[in-house]
Amino acid sequence: MTENETSGERKSPHFIRALSLPTAVLMVAGIMIGSGVFKKIVPMAQTLHNGDYILLAWIIAGVITMFGAFAYAGLATMTTETGGIYEYLRIIYGDFVSFIFGWSTFTIIGSGAIAALSFVFAQSANTLITLPEPLSAFKDNGIGDSVFPFADSGIKILGVLMVALLTWFNCRGIKRGGALSNVVTAAKILGILLLIISGLLFAGHPAVNAETKTFVGNAPGGWALFSGLFGAMLSALWAYDGWMNITYVTGEIKNPTRNIPFAIIGGVGIAMFLYVMLNYSYMRVLPLSQLAHLGQNKIAAAAVAGALMGKTGSVVIAVLIMTCTFGALNGCIISYPRVYFRMAQEAVFFKKAAIINHRFKTPNIALVYSALWSCVLLISGTFDQITNLIIFASYAFFALGAFGLIKMKMKGVIKSKVIGYPVIPVIIIVFCIALIINTIITQPGASAIGALLVLSGTPFYFYFKRG
Repeated sequence: MTENETSGERKSPHFIRALSLPTAVLMVAGIMIGSGVFKKIVPMAQTLHNGDYILLAWIIAGVITMFGAFAYAGLATMTTETGGIYEYLRIIYGDFVSFIFGWSTFTIIGSGAIAALSFVFAQSANTLITLPEPLSAFKDNGIGDSVFPFADSGIKILGVLMVALLTWFNCRGIKRGGALSNVVTAAKILGILLLIISGLLFAGHPAVNAETKTFVGNAPGGWALFSGLFGAMLSALWAYDGWMNITYVTGEIKNPTRNIPFAIIGGVGIAMFLYVMLNYSYMRVLPLSQLAHLGQNKIAAAAVAGALMGKTGSVVIAVLIMTCTFGALNGCIISYPRVYFRMAQEAVFFKKAAIINHRFKTPNIALVYSALWSCVLLISGTFDQITNLIIFASYAFFALGAFGLIKMKMKGVIKSKVIGYPVIPVIIIVFCIALIINTIITQPGASAIGALLVLSGTPFYFYFKRG
């Protein structure tokens, strides 16, 4: 063996720092802005019956998210390794806690988000062009009362194809994935701004502004208001979810200790502005009573666009939702597999997930694992129930991250200045505990399932450690 061959064998492929700050900002905003902001005002209107409270829920959720951005900006200074929150938790609490987070990301948080986004993308496409249902004869064949893999077969097939296509695309280099994210995110921000402006300029019916304040069915007060606000914020937080994903690609961002904090704060700021203004514009066009009676499966933005543009509005919203979900789906497919890659490096995931492609410098095997499990959730149809548990699971780890920031600052591990420290981390911890307690009280069954799914990783941890 020659000397060159020996040195060549010793060279292992590594990630390249290809993502600039503007791309990172747009990736944060792009992952956050999916389908939630177009429909979450419906359950909010049903619960709160008051436009001011609805906007307050969006603002508080946005402020909490921004506080989280400040806290995780501090945590991001601890390491330049890929893996983000997984890596922060590993440094702070050790392998077991970080593994449980990573396993929850694989089984629930990340894969559930990819399944949901691909389904909503295909669902929106179905409103434009009716998709064939090749397996409709078997749609009632299922497992138990909740798993019907052959139902909505046309939508699921298109969803699977989108996951496969974007996974293949992102296996060919993160620079390409980042460039696609820039184009799609710019397009959806422009589309949302046009919808906001149209709503603000809409003269509307004189009864709309009066009904926006309250409508028949009194706004809640006391504990009901407190619980209702938390329930509404749970909807808003689902729309804000994804802002932490940029930390997962730390190893591929230029100057990460500087750029990740700016990317998180900038992306969250863009999303917060768009969300509050878009919901305000909804309520300028349609009264809350009408929004509340749309039903859970109706898209509020489509009803608003219909009032603004007639039948054309439905097409416009379908295209806008497809653009938004496509961009968010691309961002999720880029970011989540980096967690599984880092877990495999630490020998707590399937070993092949730690392989980096020599040519494209991407974790292709981790990308494939992510795509396969996401498609299983998509085909099974259980992703909708699972996505309801995402915020519950995410915010338990969110609280651990905030507590870890305090711990690392006290130990002197984090030396840089953290905005709002120590007040903001304490607010985050208190908020997360209150949200979790409220969720347990109001949704005990879903909370129990969420906790069991999170803890289901325990035997796998010992299995991987043994190997």
